[in-house]
Amino acid sequence: MSRLADTFAALRRRGNGPGLVTYITAGDPDLARTEGILHALERGGADVIEVGVPWSDPLADGPVIQRATERALAAGTTLAGVVEMLGRLRAGLRVPIVLFSYANPILRFGAERFAEAARAAGVDGVLVLDLPIEEAGEFRSLLSSRGIDTILLLSPTTTDDRLRRAASLGSGFLYAISRLGVTGASAAIAEGAEAMVRRIRAQSPLPIALGFGISTPEQVREVGRWADAAVVGSALVNVIADAGASHDLNVRVEEYVRWLKS
Repeated sequence: MSRLADTFAALRRRGNGPGLVTYITAGDPDLARTEGILHALERGGADVIEVGVPWSDPLADGPVIQRATERALAAGTTLAGVVEMLGRLRAGLRVPIVLFSYANPILRFGAERFAEAARAAGVDGVLVLDLPIEEAGEFRSLLSSRGIDTILLLSPTTTDDRLRRAASLGSGFLYAISRLGVTGASAAIAEGAEAMVRRIRAQSPLPIALGFGISTPEQVREVGRWADAAVVGSALVNVIADAGASHDLNVRVEEYVRWLKS
C-alpha cells in the first residue's frame, strides 16, 4: 500500500474523527521558511500535507492563495526548487506529501522528468489542478509506474460518467471541492456538499477529502460526518501571511493545526 492508502486506512480504523489535509504554497514567504512550516504542520497533527507549486496564473485560487503565489514567485520559487526541498526533507517527515500544481510548470519541466524527480524526492501523490480527467491516463501511468498516487479533483458539476472515470484513474484519495468558484475560507460549508460526497461514494471506494471554505474545528467536524478528511488551505495560508517573517511563524502554524484537530 502507498503511504496515502496507509494513512486513510489508519484513520478509518481509529474512527475518532476525520483526517486533516493541509495546503500551503511552497516558497511563501520563502523556501527556507517553508521547510520549518512543513515540520510544524506535522507536529500540529496534519494527516496529509499538500504542497502547492506557485504559478503565475492560478485560475482556481482566490485572493489569499494568489497573493501567496506572488510572494513565492518573487522569492524565486520554482518547481525544481520545491522538489529538491522535498527530497531533502523527506527522511524527516512521516506524513504523506501531495504535490499540488497546475499543468504548465510540469509541462515546462517535462512530464517524465517530473515524475522521476517526484519519485526520487519521496512525493506520495500529485494533483494537477487543471488536468482534465479525460486526458489524465498517460500522466497517471507515469506516476503509478513510480509508486506515486494520482489525486483527481471533483466538483459539484462533475457528471456521474466522469466520476466513474476518476474512480478508475485516481488513487490515494479523491479531492472533492464543496462549491464552484475559487478557493477561500467561508462562514459555512456549502449547501450540497454532503450530497456530493454521497454521489462520489456511490461511484468509488476511494477515500474522499472535501475542501474549499473550511477554516474551523466545527467545520472540520461537520465535514467528517460524510467525508474521510477535510482540506484546509486559504485559512492556513492566511495564518502564514499574517505571521510573515516573525520569529514565531512555525509556532503559530502548529497551534492553528492543533486547533483544527481539536
